[in-house]
Amino acid sequence: MKIKDIKVIVCSPGRNFVTVKIITDEGLHGVGDGTVNGRELAVASYLEDHVAPCLIGMDPMRTEDIWQYLYKGAYWRRGPITMAAIGAIDMALWDIKAKAANMPLYQLLGGRSRDKVMVYKHVGGLDISEVAEGVIALREQGLDAIRAQVAIPGLPPIYGTGASTDQDALINKRVAPHEEVWATHKYLPLVPKLFEKVRDAVGWDVHLLHDVHHRLTPIEAARLGKDLEPFRLFWLEDPIPAELQEGFRIIRQHTTQPIAVGEVFNSIYDTHTLITEQLIDYARVTSVHAGGVTGLKKIFDLAAIYHVRSACHGPQDVSPIAMGCNIHVDVAIPNFGIQEFSGYTEAMHDVFKCAWSYDRGYLQPGEQAGHGVDIDEALAAKHPYQQAYLPIARLQDGSMTSW
Repeated sequence: MKIKDIKVIVCSPGRNFVTVKIITDEGLHGVGDGTVNGRELAVASYLEDHVAPCLIGMDPMRTEDIWQYLYKGAYWRRGPITMAAIGAIDMALWDIKAKAANMPLYQLLGGRSRDKVMVYKHVGGLDISEVAEGVIALREQGLDAIRAQVAIPGLPPIYGTGASTDQDALINKRVAPHEEVWATHKYLPLVPKLFEKVRDAVGWDVHLLHDVHHRLTPIEAARLGKDLEPFRLFWLEDPIPAELQEGFRIIRQHTTQPIAVGEVFNSIYDTHTLITEQLIDYARVTSVHAGGVTGLKKIFDLAAIYHVRSACHGPQDVSPIAMGCNIHVDVAIPNFGIQEFSGYTEAMHDVFKCAWSYDRGYLQPGEQAGHGVDIDEALAAKHPYQQAYLPIARLQDGSMTSW
């Protein structure tokens, strides 16, 4: 079997997605996700101009060799664009491999380690009461794990608390990134009040999570972690920017609050210090940004040795293809923790046909051969790319800070 053709499909059924379709000379095909929100065309060009021409004629069964060929062979290693392109190819190759074996992908990864995959969903609001009501509503829908975010009083809604600003950019054809305003001194005393109210509302038989979104310094994050300990959060996510990984040592020294990080990571090297020093509890890498199924397995196999669990990033800008691959890995690995799941719109499910399914807080990969997701190319063509970017954040004095 040889790779005969590679297509790169960019579409926007409510969000921009980059999809790779690999076609073999024996008629099998596989699809992969290469989406990087706000940089989609960079990945599409990388794939079309620099990757696809090199892979024609190769054996698609050689998934590890092709992964290494694209990683080592480029010389310029790592980075979100490179790794998303590798991830897209890798997902498509695993799809072909599993179809050729006439098995669902998870069977090739060692078979099931669990019967179902627990997810968490998001609740945001403009005040604490609104968030508490939202958490109660999700709990009534069967969710065992819920992330809670609240707006800072006196400031405009921020990430996770108001309307999705990148989707708004698509709808209103706004090109420049939306700018949010951040104030740490107002945020730090607010969050413990939020979780005191939410715990009172839903009790202790539910996992509660919170996302800081990279906005604190290590000592600020340590203080927040200590303040949140009485409320037994499942995790505190992305407490600080992860470029300086030594900063997580300070957090660990001061709080027993579990820590999750990794959604912007794209290789095992980004996770190495945090995992081997046990500075985090959950690795939030995802298939599309960490080099596909192959990349995920490398990271989670390392993590398993150090008691670090998986927690794949799963927002709506991770396409249903990457979500499908995540679920197959989730169900197979021994150190699964939780899966983020924002869900998808009807238009997205029309374009991407999925064998995986969701029901009352849990996902199933499905039993279809391959990873179980395909793209309707004709329908995708009716949703052309629309330029849009993720927001940025500034402090109240106008200076840039982490979004």
